[in-house]
Amino acid sequence: MTFFTKRVLALVARIPQGKTCSYKEVARWAGRPRAYRAVGNILNSYGGMDKGIPCHRVIKSDGTLGGFKSGLRKKRALLRKEKIHV
Repeated sequence: MTFFTKRVLALVARIPQGKTCSYKEVARWAGRPRAYRAVGNILNSYGGMDKGIPCHRVIKSDGTLGGFKSGLRKKRALLRKEKIHV
């Protein structure tokens, strides 16, 4: 696992319940502002609530859902459970 991957996962793990951030924000916080697609790929490969990574809280910068390994219906349901409406 690369340093960037570890950094992304650590940052996403710290997103508080009830809050979201964008793939672009995570990339910027991780020190690679143009690597937002890489952030999405990392979350698809390594993320998951079973691993303590709330990747459902990461959305596109335009406010839409983006992707989710378990499907957008599941992502939307997880966000609604946290009172987040996207």
